[in-house]
Amino acid sequence: MRLATVDLGTNTVRLLVVEAGARRHGPADPSALAASRDTSRVLPDAWRTLAAEQRVTRLGEGLAASGRLGEAAMARTAATVTDYVARARAAGAAVRVVATSAVREAANGGAFARALQAATGVAVEVVSGEDEARLTLRGATAGLGPGGTILVFDIGGGSTEYILAREGYLLAAVSLRLGVVPLAERYPFPDRVPPERYAALRGEVAARLERELPAALRAARVEALIGTAGTVTTLAALDLGLTAYDAARVQGHTLTRAAVARLRERLAGLTVAERAALPCLEPGRADLIVPGTAIVEATLDVLALDALRVSDWGLREGMMLEALEKRA
Repeated sequence: MRLATVDLGTNTVRLLVVEAGARRHGPADPSALAASRDTSRVLPDAWRTLAAEQRVTRLGEGLAASGRLGEAAMARTAATVTDYVARARAAGAAVRVVATSAVREAANGGAFARALQAATGVAVEVVSGEDEARLTLRGATAGLGPGGTILVFDIGGGSTEYILAREGYLLAAVSLRLGVVPLAERYPFPDRVPPERYAALRGEVAARLERELPAALRAARVEALIGTAGTVTTLAALDLGLTAYDAARVQGHTLTRAAVARLRERLAGLTVAERAALPCLEPGRADLIVPGTAIVEATLDVLALDALRVSDWGLREGMMLEALEKRA
């Protein structure tokens, strides 16, 4: 059985195509695959990955200012989703498409989802922030194991999710409208990053976390902070000195506070064009990595932690686990 998931995010569209029930791909622990309060405990046999890729389409470009998805952004994104669906079908896979914060928040998000469904013939599921958090937890814990009491955070283009879990079971979660795309639009750094301007950005993010992150999450005694999605995986690849992205090496990598500070100083000393030329940093992420790093540092500050573990698995893999479980 072949299945495909398309994660339609505010900044990035991600494709995963798998052969189910073949061999396990990645370090997942079977006991960690059911990472929510779902009553269903049917566990799939994992998968063999046939295709895993992503494209930055910046669907949420200008959304914070206008409240609407732009025509050019919708066209870019629709072209990518249509291509991914066609390729998945050519591989004989059933396809699931899930859209997150940009589509659920935009005034024309519903119309875009319907148009995309008409063009591809695949239903576009617009998930809530709570479901986005739940699926992210499933993916992250499948990749790294449940690991006792953990806090997972997923820095996205339009939102950041924080999920508290114990032994893979979700205890509390929140989706904050704190994304790298609107932050980058308000704090553009086309040239080198002035220290005082970065301090203002980081201070604003920290103040929002102090106000908006529930006390139950801020005060929780966790055994690990786990970060997923493009900002933290890019920082991990840079910290490891990779010349080509290697998911196996990124998975489980520990980013210390000191390492993040060193990376921030390195990135701040580069123009956006120079950041785009770094290995493992997609050109479409070059203006987003600075606000993303500010969210990482502010998160460590607010939670009074000195390090985080990186998960290459997240929402996309959580979607696949749920799809496999339903099929099973």
